[in-house]
Amino acid sequence: MAKINGENFVIAEPITVSDFLISRGINKDTVAVELNGEILSRTSFENSYINAEDEVEIVNFVCGG
Repeated sequence: MAKINGENFVIAEPITVSDFLISRGINKDTVAVELNGEILSRTSFENSYINAEDEVEIVNFVCGG
């Protein structure tokens, strides 16, 4: 079971970071993603896979003043 932002997710088969974000309705242009302690570049979302035992943190950018 993968841990994503502290919550357990069943990952039956590897899924790209990009596809996971799309499946959750998350705009990939407004987040930073850390996969197993490594911050990913947005260009690597298509080629980086989330597997069953991975730990992922997804952080949204917030604008404000």
